[in-house]
Amino acid sequence: MAHPKSKKSKSKRDKRRTHKKLSEAQIGICPQTGEAHRWHRAYWHEGSMYYKGQVVIEAVEEVEE
Repeated sequence: MAHPKSKKSKSKRDKRRTHKKLSEAQIGICPQTGEAHRWHRAYWHEGSMYYKGQVVIEAVEEVEE
C-alpha cells in the first residue's frame, strides 16, 4: 500500500473537496411553477414538493373543527 512521505495539510484537503461551487449552469427554472431550483433535486413550492415539474407530495390542508 502506498504511503505519503509527508503529511498533507487539512486546508489543502478541504480546498480540494470544496472547490466545486454551485454555478448558474446547475440551477434550472421549473416550467410549471417558475421556481429556480437545483437540477435533479426535488424542491418545495407553496407547501407542495415538486420534482421534474410534477407534484410528488401535495400540500396538506388543515381542517378546522
